[in-house]
Amino acid sequence: MAGTKRYDAAQVTLFFMGLLINSGYADGEFLTIVQETPDYETVVGTDGEVSRSRTNNRHAVIMVKLAQTSQGNTLFSTLSNAGILAANGADIGPMMVRDRVSGICVFSAAHCWIAKPPDVSFDNKVTMREWQLECSDLVRFDGGS
Repeated sequence: MAGTKRYDAAQVTLFFMGLLINSGYADGEFLTIVQETPDYETVVGTDGEVSRSRTNNRHAVIMVKLAQTSQGNTLFSTLSNAGILAANGADIGPMMVRDRVSGICVFSAAHCWIAKPPDVSFDNKVTMREWQLECSDLVRFDGGS
């Protein structure tokens, strides 16, 4: 039996190194998570036999788009500068993205860092800042709402 499903972009939260970013997202697409490699690679032999190998590569890129007025930029900038100025690894920590409406759409990693600060432009209206995060150990559950 069909039911009514619900999604609310305002209920998508990002926790990064203990800091919460849950507002100031860009209009439209504001967060993407891309796993860099497939879970398995296949090899097909001359006779058609198929073998698969687990890649064990859980590296992912997370793109977060924020309005230039978002407090999230201050948090990301602080962490980014800490990583540049402090000892190696000072800016590596846990990350979690969660859809709080469904509660079951969760992406997490124990080792996440800011890979690249955003390109910056100024205009006569608010512009967007796109932060690139990376993680080495993505755990994902793509649950539906």
